[in-house]
Amino acid sequence: MSNIGVLGSGAWGTALAQMLASDGRDVLLWTRDPELAATINTERHNPLYLPDITLSDTIEATDALPRMTALDVLLLVTPAQHMAEVMQRMSVFPRDLVLCSKGIEAGTGRMMHDVARDIAPDSAIAVLSGPTFAHEVAAGLPTAVTLACSGGRTQWQRLAATIARPAFRPYYSEDVIGAEVAGAMKNVLAIACGVVDGLALGQNARAALIARGYAEMQRFGDALGARRETLAGLCGMGDLVLTCTSTASRNFSLGKALGEGRELAELMHDRHTVAEGAHTAPILVDLAHEHDLSMPIAEAVRDLLGGSDAREIVAGLLARPLTSENRA
Repeated sequence: MSNIGVLGSGAWGTALAQMLASDGRDVLLWTRDPELAATINTERHNPLYLPDITLSDTIEATDALPRMTALDVLLLVTPAQHMAEVMQRMSVFPRDLVLCSKGIEAGTGRMMHDVARDIAPDSAIAVLSGPTFAHEVAAGLPTAVTLACSGGRTQWQRLAATIARPAFRPYYSEDVIGAEVAGAMKNVLAIACGVVDGLALGQNARAALIARGYAEMQRFGDALGARRETLAGLCGMGDLVLTCTSTASRNFSLGKALGEGRELAELMHDRHTVAEGAHTAPILVDLAHEHDLSMPIAEAVRDLLGGSDAREIVAGLLARPLTSENRA
């Protein structure tokens, strides 16, 4: 049985640790905060991120990063913009690194698998992504995800035996780029759908936005070499539908609040959790421009986060020239 750890004690990292410990397996959970580590170990709760979940006795929290290097499998669940900084503090890496954060690194445009490969070239990289709300995974509700493995089926066989649980079902893929593209883009599109909800524009508008946003995801994925079947699967369309339709989504709830007229600075200051789409949108648009791609919804989210008025942005989208739905 592999030694397994989770790097990051937010809601998603804690939920993954709880899921992995559901069969009695020992799981090491790293947190930056020594006080939170002590609370988890003594009170079996993460009061800041998953207060309603009683954590398994086989989860051990630690703030000692060197302890994570001795594991066989490490799930990286730090916010995307901080993953490189945390990894650079490690001198040795486990054989398998499973990336569970979704985003694009601001300033460099690197996907998370590129960040991990640059820092830990000897590790096999996998990406875990799909329609997952942390509180449901922690509660043991049925969940299916994509597990994209750069090491092919050999790595998949190792990881599936380690990660799969009766209520947590991974599906194999070798399309790491597709899983990353889908995970990063759905956060941006969820902000847009939240704005539609905040402006009370109706469910017709939201459904249309999801469909047109998916078209942008396909265009961006094509440019980066993703497979369309990956984008149509759990980590693409599955996650897109989930995060674009519920206030349990951090990105959707951020967009909803912006649509209701609240200020971005206020919203970001008040949040314990990270809405990765807010960091991803500007760099996503920059990359789209580099590839000469039309991505008006992503551009609208970037402009909104830059301070533009939500109603004016929506009016601009509705005023775009009519064209074919199947336009590339």
